[in-house]
Amino acid sequence: MKFIVLCFTLFIFSTISAQKSCNCCTEQHAAFDFWIGTWEVTNSNGTTLGRNRIEKVQNNCALSENWTSATGNYTGTSTNFYNYKTKQWEQLWIDNQGESLKLKGNRTGNQMILQTDEARNKKGDSFIHRITWTLNTDGSVRQLWETITNGKDSTVVFDGWYKKI
Repeated sequence: MKFIVLCFTLFIFSTISAQKSCNCCTEQHAAFDFWIGTWEVTNSNGTTLGRNRIEKVQNNCALSENWTSATGNYTGTSTNFYNYKTKQWEQLWIDNQGESLKLKGNRTGNQMILQTDEARNKKGDSFIHRITWTLNTDGSVRQLWETITNGKDSTVVFDGWYKKI
């Protein structure tokens, strides 16, 4: 009887321990998993823009991005995670030019849509940056970065087509 109690106790302990070891194995934390992989990124006419590697890190709690342009002169990294408190995805991008970008948002259908807080440009106009990652039916991903001024005027900053390599 002691053996059965001991086995049951060990089973319960290992189950609880396994549950605690993956606090980020939720549907919300998997919402951006379609971006995981090593990618060649091109523009719409097929010219290579660069390579990007996205992987799960921190026990499935974050995505780590490592970008290198086709010329190798421009690199950047981002950390992406689901924030339990705000119930949103957040991204912090930092590049080798000293620029950074903070984004937040959520997945809607086959798209992850993140944007910055509203800011003002030198002319005093309000603007946001919005980046949309779209999962295509063939497994490729399109990343469209737009700057939207005064809530209506949109300028494309980056339009990349991701194909796994």
